[in-house]
Amino acid sequence: MLQLSATFDLQQDVVSSIFKKEATVGIIKEYSGIVDTRILNIERDGGVLYSWKGVTGTTRIGKYDPNTRQNKLLYTFDKQVCVSSCSLNKEETLLAVSLAQRTRTEERLRPVSKCLTLLIEIHPINNTKVLKAVDCRVRVQFLHPDTERDSVLESHLLLVAEDGYVEQLHVMLVRQEGYRVVMLNPECLARDRVAEEFSWVQWDSQTQRLFYLTHREKAVLKCVQFCHDRNCETLFELVLEVPSNPFSCMRFVNLGFDHHQETQHEREEMRMVVITNNTGSMCVCYSQPACVNQEITYTIVLVHRGCSKTFSVALDGTPSPCSTDLLPLFIPIGYYVVVYLSGHFLHCINTRQQELLCHSLFLSGVDAELGVLGSDGVVLSLPESSLLDLNTGRMYTVDLNPSFLMDLLHCSHRRPDAQRLAALHCLLLYMGPNAALELKIIDWICDNVMPFDTFDQIQEFILASLYRIIYKKCLSLDEVLPYSSVFEKKKVPEALDQVPGVTCTTELHAEPEFKGKARSLQGYWEELQWSTEKMKYFEAVPNPRYRASQNLPDWTKLLTTLKSKNKKASNYLRHIEENTKQVLLMVDSWNLGSHT
Repeated sequence: MLQLSATFDLQQDVVSSIFKKEATVGIIKEYSGIVDTRILNIERDGGVLYSWKGVTGTTRIGKYDPNTRQNKLLYTFDKQVCVSSCSLNKEETLLAVSLAQRTRTEERLRPVSKCLTLLIEIHPINNTKVLKAVDCRVRVQFLHPDTERDSVLESHLLLVAEDGYVEQLHVMLVRQEGYRVVMLNPECLARDRVAEEFSWVQWDSQTQRLFYLTHREKAVLKCVQFCHDRNCETLFELVLEVPSNPFSCMRFVNLGFDHHQETQHEREEMRMVVITNNTGSMCVCYSQPACVNQEITYTIVLVHRGCSKTFSVALDGTPSPCSTDLLPLFIPIGYYVVVYLSGHFLHCINTRQQELLCHSLFLSGVDAELGVLGSDGVVLSLPESSLLDLNTGRMYTVDLNPSFLMDLLHCSHRRPDAQRLAALHCLLLYMGPNAALELKIIDWICDNVMPFDTFDQIQEFILASLYRIIYKKCLSLDEVLPYSSVFEKKKVPEALDQVPGVTCTTELHAEPEFKGKARSLQGYWEELQWSTEKMKYFEAVPNPRYRASQNLPDWTKLLTTLKSKNKKASNYLRHIEENTKQVLLMVDSWNLGSHT
């Protein structure tokens, strides 16, 4: 179902280069067998930060550049240390590092902080500034703002603490001797408190947004937007119906990979992630581990649609106690959210056409297997439709597989109608326009001219294709234009709205609150606000989506009256006729704006 393309391999892209570096300071045969290379972070530009133990008892930090496919040594500690978090500024002049410290036997009488956070000048290697020495974990992350300036003599660093607060440090830099970049007044770095009292936090590097969950009287998801002018502001709040105190310890999402965390931090009571799309959509996905009833439940809050969908999935196999392994991954692919539980199921949830289950794909068994990912791997979902297997150090981009979807159409005798309908819409809407795919679909239709039991494939092809064209011109019409002939039926067939082993409940969700500059910002926040405002109207309308069957009686009556020689058409019917003529005359000259 999913098409995985390898983009990074720790062994091939990094370790082979490390062997060459270490060979200059040690004996390669002795070193090659004990290399301990670990991925620490992935920056906005795709650069991979990693550490390894040097042959002479050192710890080194390097960066792999995916564009040049070259490795660069950033810094060397003269002893072996445990790097738990690391980030590099955009200009590659500053390196922030958090070290996990453990008290040795001979040092038990001397107090040692559990975490030491450092800011290091690396262009060239010069001063080191201690930012924190505390007894809680601290993740570090530089902001990578969009800027047109070639040289920026300031950097902004986030310190995200396990104690539930975020600080932003403003580091002013100065250039010396033409090439040296050092901190200006490092003893007095300006600090701002960005967020506090949260139990879950997620960083979105591409959009420079920080999401965090507070839980006082109720759970509230908040979003802080960071701007290129060093300012930041809370722009968004949303009340969530999640279990009381869902996290017993701090959860970090997309803030690097801590290979030295304690055992109690490894167990996840709930997995949660926020997925955004530049078209103005937002999904909040969360799930809890499966328990003795062998049923797993996950929820996707469609913020842009004003509703939430909760799916309960019966798992095959022998009943077992609650397992942290039974937590699905949420993978963003376009406007789909793929929910993947290794060895059990793969669901492809449509977040744009969410009304019926037949426009989403629900797969299990062999169809749900991802061959390149081992069943015992520690797989993490990354932004930009990517996966990382921490055990092997391999990274993949993920997309839907058109060949698999075409196979779903052709295997008509073994596939339920709902799967074929979902595959057809995915090929036409998500992967279109694609002339080659459309020709294959037309060939399939010609081989299966007679309508299926639950839907007419010719009507589906026409409606889905027209919907794709109009949607690109005017997003506002997506809730009123028909995209499937299924809506014309008086009652949706059970085969299209029921999935064996899966139950789905839909509920209206709390309205989000937009704050501060979000009311005037263009781009993503403008589109998200427009989507939520639009849904307020559609919630009050029983059937907002156009249905030809609803207008057919009036149209038939109009034609009958106009053709009648004995009866004079009423003013109302003549008015409809004149309006129809005017619309048809103007339709070719319409220029649809995004919010028409």
